[in-house]
Amino acid sequence: MFAVVHTRASIGVSAPSVTVEVHLSGGLPALSIVGLPETGVRESRERVRSALLNAGFDFPARRITINLAPADLPKEGGRFDLPIALGILAASGQIPAENLAQYECLGELSLDGALRPLKGILPAVLAARMEGRQLLIPQANAAEAALASHDDVLPAGHLLTVCEHLCERARISPVPAMIPDERVMPGPDLSDVRGQSVPRRALEIAAAGGHNLLTM
Repeated sequence: MFAVVHTRASIGVSAPSVTVEVHLSGGLPALSIVGLPETGVRESRERVRSALLNAGFDFPARRITINLAPADLPKEGGRFDLPIALGILAASGQIPAENLAQYECLGELSLDGALRPLKGILPAVLAARMEGRQLLIPQANAAEAALASHDDVLPAGHLLTVCEHLCERARISPVPAMIPDERVMPGPDLSDVRGQSVPRRALEIAAAGGHNLLTM
């Protein structure tokens, strides 16, 4: 049994594509993650297991191999919890695997299945749109995602909400696109820079104080 889930890593201001491949096979029950995972990713085994059980799903008593491709790209943090959980559910037949192809997803899971917010969501929003996929994200990231949303970002607060959407039982409403203020005169402005709060703050301080600023 096999399933594929699309997600994104985070490297600076880029969000390279990562494919989560989940294979269930015979043998003693075990779960292994390969594909250059760092400590936070390896620890997702316990978070995902508890989240699935507490959400009422069956955790397969099989040998589970999870590959995070490409293998030469470092993976860090809890952002892969949701795609790993969905991959296990799809490979075990608990959600329809064919419905995953049109989505990308990100999110750290708590032990009860709730989705925790992530840092740096905007690059993933833009990259998913370029691939023609909708992006499933934690509800707490909805306000940030609205800065770049074109009604193609779907926020959820819990793993069950995501699964209900994928099973087509209860649809998630997309994050509405932010409407620009028409009173603002056209032209370059710091309000056009979305995210990047620290560089923006540095520019504002330099401008207010008349200081020199070296950009690299």
